[in-house]
Amino acid sequence: MSKYLFTSESVTEGHPDKACDAISDAILDDILSKDPNAHVACETLATKGVVVVSGEVRTNGFTEVEKVVKQTIKDIGYHKGNSGVDPEDVQVISMLHEQSSEIAQGVDSDDISKQGAGDQGLMFGYACNETPELMPLPIQIAHRLTERLTELRKDGTLPWLRPDGKSQVSVNYEDGKPVSVEKVVIATQHDDMLAVYGTEEKELEFVKSEVIDHIIKPVLDSFEYPYSEDYIVNGTGRFVYGGPEADTGLTGRKIIVDTYGGSAPHGGGAFSGKDPSKVDRSATYMARYIAKNIVAAGLADKCEVQLSYSIGVAEPTSFYVKSFGTGEISDEKLTEIAKEVFPVRPGEIVAHLDLKKPRYRQTAAYGHFGRELDLFTWEKTDMVQQLLEHK
Repeated sequence: MSKYLFTSESVTEGHPDKACDAISDAILDDILSKDPNAHVACETLATKGVVVVSGEVRTNGFTEVEKVVKQTIKDIGYHKGNSGVDPEDVQVISMLHEQSSEIAQGVDSDDISKQGAGDQGLMFGYACNETPELMPLPIQIAHRLTERLTELRKDGTLPWLRPDGKSQVSVNYEDGKPVSVEKVVIATQHDDMLAVYGTEEKELEFVKSEVIDHIIKPVLDSFEYPYSEDYIVNGTGRFVYGGPEADTGLTGRKIIVDTYGGSAPHGGGAFSGKDPSKVDRSATYMARYIAKNIVAAGLADKCEVQLSYSIGVAEPTSFYVKSFGTGEISDEKLTEIAKEVFPVRPGEIVAHLDLKKPRYRQTAAYGHFGRELDLFTWEKTDMVQQLLEHK
């Protein structure tokens, strides 16, 4: 019997890197709401008192960068007292400029089957039957923990919580299947409560007790796996100073959090701030869609998909489906069927998944995958029947 521990992490929307992802995606959504055919590559940096937005844009529309940045900061819950970034007086520096015409000539076409990729690259998709959403268990638990931290902060249940926070979850596996949760780590920013509790030790006792009772246990109970009550909450003892004033944030630094928590490979390209002509985003969404439908169809218990592209070329340079020995049919046959059933040229991916509509701000925290929201079209399992018909 093979036994091992596997660990994944997540971060809250108030983590500085995730705040930058949110700003980049909020700007993307604002532009797409006015021009669905816009090309956007938007990067954000956030530090104490300053947000810098840069990148390349080609659009017939217009975005008020400062207004979008300030609204996103407000939505997250940042203010001067908890993060060093305040929606009222943050300095916003916008350095967006025109996209290169050389890139445009490679991706523009009236025929969607001939639209080339916006860049070269490799993309992975993954699915497994460890959870109802067909995601690996460690990352799903980790996301639900950080999501609950934010939920209970915003609804006032735990009003002393501040926006910045992280989770980490270690799961016991036997013969490749999850059997129990071994350890949970939470780091959560909180108000300075020394005036109430007198010492840092007593303040930590309060924070730890509340986080275990209101965050950790309810989330673990919802997954119905046995768990060890081995928790680490705020391992340094105190976490008052957080957000961009404590740790400068950048778009695209949480790509493993965004995907499968390390359970599957990552091609290296970040998602946030990129319109769907960028295959870093759209082809990764399609790869997840393919893998999820294959597992949902019962053709494999675990499935990995890789796609790769050349800039300006519509046809993928490679495509495989791998089932790790869990497939009902061979990987070669699965790959052949997937090629017949799923569109994998960039323009066809965008059309099939309806990716030109704003929805990207919602993806910026708690996972691009494993949340079955209406606009997360890549999470649908609507191709199961077509797969079974080609079996």
